[in-house]
Amino acid sequence: MQDPNVGAPAFRPAPGAKPRSGEPELLSPHDLDTRTASFGAAILAVLLAGCGSGGAPPEVTVVDGPGALSIKGEVWADNWFAFYLGDRLIIEDSVPITTERSFNAEAFVFNADYPLQLNFVAKDFKQDDTGLEYIGRGNQQMGDGGLIAQFTDAATGDPVAVTDSAWRCLVVHEAPLDRACEDEADPEPGVGPCQFTATPEPEGWRMPGFDDSDWPSAVEHSAAAVRPKGGYDAIDWRNDARLIWSADLETQNTLLCRLTVKEPA
Repeated sequence: MQDPNVGAPAFRPAPGAKPRSGEPELLSPHDLDTRTASFGAAILAVLLAGCGSGGAPPEVTVVDGPGALSIKGEVWADNWFAFYLGDRLIIEDSVPITTERSFNAEAFVFNADYPLQLNFVAKDFKQDDTGLEYIGRGNQQMGDGGLIAQFTDAATGDPVAVTDSAWRCLVVHEAPLDRACEDEADPEPGVGPCQFTATPEPEGWRMPGFDDSDWPSAVEHSAAAVRPKGGYDAIDWRNDARLIWSADLETQNTLLCRLTVKEPA
């Protein structure tokens, strides 16, 4: 039997009228373009929601100790750090420096009193005193360091300190002294171009009264130079927090860094 609707003119509702029940809605070209654009924007928003995210922020470690002021610290290091308040160890990087590509951030809360003596031991991974990593492999190379930190009043959110060139940093291990060591087939510490220098930590360097006037200022480095990863983007860094190290990111492997913070007026 022939369909009685075949050949019949299509029903088109009047402008502004709703279609009859069961009838598909017919859109004008303008309405179609508008809905297509809106749908595309919605899809783009969903896709972008998962982009540019640094992942979940690190869990906050609470460190017991004396002090009237509660301070939140956030640190990212390539590859490892230990943080001291004066001579008191507050926290060490939770990922061992011997872990390959050990990039991560740490967040912690500790108590303190002004003046604050903030101290870091910062280390870039080196396999031995040649200063190299991946020795004997196709990617044998010098590593590169980097450190960024910020400290805030845990009660008010007010800034307390950030890493920048106001810090003083002393290099206590440097290698190789000749970059040609990187190309050695069998590099050995202290042999040929693979010389190094290693000095002990100065006595009392963590204490507030230590004279660091002859220590170099920390060098601020760009994110492009340090190439931070692995937890760096999980922290909302203040605009004035800087990636610091010494002058050479590759050969200066172990640093002692310190900053004294006086009570705000």
